[in-house]
Amino acid sequence: MQLNPRPVRGSWDDGRSLDLHIRSSEFVGYNEYGHAQFESTRTELGELLYRLKYKDDQSAIAPIAQAAFDFVCGWNPGIDVIVPTPPSKSRAVQPLFQIADEVGTLLSLPVDKTSVRKTKATPELKNVDHAKRLELLGGAHSIQGEALRGQRVLLLDDLYQSGATLNAIARLLKEAGGVSAVFALALTRARN
Repeated sequence: MQLNPRPVRGSWDDGRSLDLHIRSSEFVGYNEYGHAQFESTRTELGELLYRLKYKDDQSAIAPIAQAAFDFVCGWNPGIDVIVPTPPSKSRAVQPLFQIADEVGTLLSLPVDKTSVRKTKATPELKNVDHAKRLELLGGAHSIQGEALRGQRVLLLDDLYQSGATLNAIARLLKEAGGVSAVFALALTRARN
């Protein structure tokens, strides 16, 4: 898979995104509800994530996880545990958790899906400006227990837009969770 990794800046020790989510997007008009419609061309990784999240295409998990595994092996941040960001939308099966489990298997590392918890409901943040995101995320997460104390954490997310969620959780991990280091990995990033 062809990737275009880039550094992402934030409250972590180091951070990367693997590729853009959408390569190009063209406005094609409005639907019957007045919502803008776009014809989007996704990157290969973006398309796999889209198929997994919105089409429940389970065959997308393995190539996504393999791409993350290959990148992390070359990056070599020296992590002890993988922590996926808590989901913003309730689903019977959480796609990011599935990816994290597969990456953990490939790296022979534990995946902790319970230490970082969502403490209040937040709306999906993809159409919310940065200032409003920060307001909505205030107090939205907590650390449960001591499992991450002293650990070097790979904080995994599927999409980096403004970095507000990753930053809020990274700060929480360092301040309340007592982790020794946080490395952020977003599978894809927005074009903006």
